[in-house]
Amino acid sequence: MEIGEKIKNLRTILGLTQEELAERAELTKGFISQLERGLTSPSVSSLEDVLEALGTNISDFFKEEKNERVVFSKKDAFETIFENGKSKLEWIVPNAQKNKMEPIIITLDSEKSFSRTYEPFEGEEFGYVLKGKIELKLGSEIYILKEGQCFYTTGNFKRSIHNLSKKESKVLWITNPPSF
Repeated sequence: MEIGEKIKNLRTILGLTQEELAERAELTKGFISQLERGLTSPSVSSLEDVLEALGTNISDFFKEEKNERVVFSKKDAFETIFENGKSKLEWIVPNAQKNKMEPIIITLDSEKSFSRTYEPFEGEEFGYVLKGKIELKLGSEIYILKEGQCFYTTGNFKRSIHNLSKKESKVLWITNPPSF
């Protein structure tokens, strides 16, 4: 892939216009346009400015791209057990915090709760009850969900979940952007 094409791909992924990139890099829009079309070559200094504005550096920019991993297994997951020793978070995709969404599995022993006390955020969350029955609290609203049911909401609320089952409950929880 040519330098200009790669810069254009990074800019597009970040949702920047040529003008916004030019402003951040303290260059002209015309230069960015010519660079992306392969009509000009940047100096090392200009390239550093453009890459910094794109949130990367020369070293990372020129690293050979590796095939991104798509399939993960149970051995790839890692978990955090809460202080009560009865509830846990399991990250099922390693390093998902760098991605646009973060899938986790929340396991709650009988009548144990896990609370999100984060302030509202700009994003979305999806949950699917894999096992058991839970109470989902979004702000002041309370919802009861059982195995096979799901929820989808914005991040505009404080939230918590509580296991209503006499046995373990499990919830697949996906957050965009990652926040756990």
